[in-house]
Amino acid sequence: RGLMENSSYDFDEKKWASLKKDLKKTTGDTAYNNWLKHLNYISLEKDVITFSVPTKFLRDWIVNNYSDKIKNESKKYNEKIETIKFVVKPTGGRVVPGTARTVKSTDNHWKNTLDIRSNQSSSYPNEFGAPLDPRFTFDNFVVGKPNELAFAASERVAEANKVTFNPLFLYGGVGLGKTHLMHAIGWKVKQQQPDRKVIYLSAEKFMYQFVRALRYKDTSAFKEQFRSIDVLMIDDVQFISGKDNTQEEFFHTFNALIEQNKQIVISADKSPSDLDGVQERLKSRLGCGLVADIHPTTYELRLGILIEKAQKRGVEIPPKVLEFLSHRIISNVREMEGALNRLVAHATLVGTSITVETAQVVLQDLLKSSNRKITIEEIQKKVAEHFNIRITDMHSPRRSRSVARPRQIAMYLAKSITSRSLPEIGRKFGGRDHTTVMHAVKKIEQLKLQDINFNEDIELLKRLIDS
Repeated sequence: RGLMENSSYDFDEKKWASLKKDLKKTTGDTAYNNWLKHLNYISLEKDVITFSVPTKFLRDWIVNNYSDKIKNESKKYNEKIETIKFVVKPTGGRVVPGTARTVKSTDNHWKNTLDIRSNQSSSYPNEFGAPLDPRFTFDNFVVGKPNELAFAASERVAEANKVTFNPLFLYGGVGLGKTHLMHAIGWKVKQQQPDRKVIYLSAEKFMYQFVRALRYKDTSAFKEQFRSIDVLMIDDVQFISGKDNTQEEFFHTFNALIEQNKQIVISADKSPSDLDGVQERLKSRLGCGLVADIHPTTYELRLGILIEKAQKRGVEIPPKVLEFLSHRIISNVREMEGALNRLVAHATLVGTSITVETAQVVLQDLLKSSNRKITIEEIQKKVAEHFNIRITDMHSPRRSRSVARPRQIAMYLAKSITSRSLPEIGRKFGGRDHTTVMHAVKKIEQLKLQDINFNEDIELLKRLIDS
């Protein structure tokens, strides 16, 4: 990134490097990493500065949300800049005009990455652990506010020559990235220090190995296996809850490795202190290092993950579809990825295009189970708080713009988020007719297209309501 192509004397590589730093500072780490990280400078001709992005979706998103910021920051380095231009250039491919894109180079790059890692896994010492998944690396983990501490701690553990946090305890709900980070740690350690013995396994498999050793009266060999490890990673430790003998052996294994200054990484669905059916001394041990929680995903993070998944599959998904999925499937990343896979498979097998309407039909069961049943009253309350008006203004006949516009926005959000009909929504807003609601929806959709700041305001409100 950052290589100059036909760059003019007025905008050199140093200025581009500085501009990237400015953009990161202006937009924030999360937004920069999700949207602007893959932006590349191409050229400056007269008053037009040209950048490239790897996909049409990224181009459209940046144009709609960040073009003004990029233009303003660029002008600091060259006052002549009046126009910014974005072209689509897939990784390793040529600049392509319009909606066309070069999928082949991107797909080959991903395939080569998988092939290399598959070869690595064949030499991985895997006598009693589980193999590392080649899909789960730090490079393809999408970072956001909910997981940035866990990601930073995992990277530190993987890159450090000396043990830093021991144990590193990752916890959070299902499908939020705990297992991904553990595999990423394993790959990074093996890449940097191939001689270190890294073992990843689930708590259930640890328990199975221990029970098997008891049955065959071979506990000494079991202890020797685990205590010769350099990095031990145990996933879903909550499964040893209530298993006193397994906990006893796990406690002694844990202590032996800690005393030898060997790295331990643990994951669970709860913090150590909240684990039910686990001995107090083991809880204390598990919490004596760094405990990093992974919060439920935000809208921005879910959208960033979907973009990453779509790019890896080499599939062009319309922005509206990705935004729709990000809003509606909020439970966990696995469900979201499963939804994307189903959509792509349906489009491929049936030969239909991928649209929001198609997604609503194909994912009907998933969307129904993911629906939070947000009420119109909840929407009215959030909108009233946001615009500093009274909740009663939502039902009043007042037509002043300071009240009418927030009321229209609340109607639009009620139609977008809930399954209520237009007449039902109208009744909740002081008994208004369904045509009034229809007019409000059309008006807000029109304003969103015309005004980027207004569009961002609406998206902010949606996220506030979702959370």
